Amino acid sequence: MSTRRGIILAGGAGTRLWPLTAAISKQMLPVYDKPMIYYPLSTLMLAGIREIMIISSPDALPMFRRMLGDGARWGMRLEYVEQASPRGIAEALILGRDFIGDDPFTLILGDNLFYANDLSIVLSRISGAVERNTVFGYWVDRPEEFGVVKLDADRNVVDIIEKPAELISNWAVPGLYFYRADVADRAMRLTPSARGELEITDINRQLVEAGDLDVELFGRGTAWLDSGLPDSLLEAGEFVKVIEKRTGLKIGCPEEIALRQGFIGIDQLRDLAADVAKSDYGRYLLRLAEQAF
Repeated sequence: MSTRRGIILAGGAGTRLWPLTAAISKQMLPVYDKPMIYYPLSTLMLAGIREIMIISSPDALPMFRRMLGDGARWGMRLEYVEQASPRGIAEALILGRDFIGDDPFTLILGDNLFYANDLSIVLSRISGAVERNTVFGYWVDRPEEFGVVKLDADRNVVDIIEKPAELISNWAVPGLYFYRADVADRAMRLTPSARGELEITDINRQLVEAGDLDVELFGRGTAWLDSGLPDSLLEAGEFVKVIEKRTGLKIGCPEEIALRQGFIGIDQLRDLAADVAKSDYGRYLLRLAEQAF
């Protein structure tokens, strides 16, 4: 089991989704049949991570606490930290410094959804490499819209450029980062960028310069969706719907992942299912509990 800790950055004002976010956090919006935050939470669980901190705004944190609780029902421990105002992704490392302690950790953005048949295998392998810092590369058609990783002939990372004006690579860096504990100290020393934010790209470039950053390239069977815009939110929901309807299996179901990871047992799953048995979600959990694994 991983000794790694996880952080979900679920802050921000959600201005790109306004007015959907006028009264609710972006990460509570539905992506088909589940709240958005279930998907990054599930990604961390697939990596074997059971201790997770959720960072969000003062208004949203009480709602997240009501929605997710302390994590005990999934065999986990959830903590919450307030982000008074968004100051960049790298601020999550500062806000989570005490939580991280001396443990390796994973940071994931609260609007990122990952799906692949072998995702748990890949994430568990990376999670277990506790002495390495690792980001991912995902092939995109419009790299100028993303932070992009530049690779050498041996596929070693040589640079990371935010929204490059010229084509240097099609490998975008998704919002999923595996770090050693000492990387959080780098965030403490960061200088805000021209837009006044603490940039995670600056952290990663420091690691590149130190020869201390690996890149794991996602294959063509992996889907990465950022649900932070109206169109992409709709596309993410449609993607989940199609996969679930075709296979009869759910994406981003914490109860199922907790069972398969050994965080909870069948009896606890049955209890969780009974609480919501009148919903399709509850009936799905009941079917899981009836199956032999």
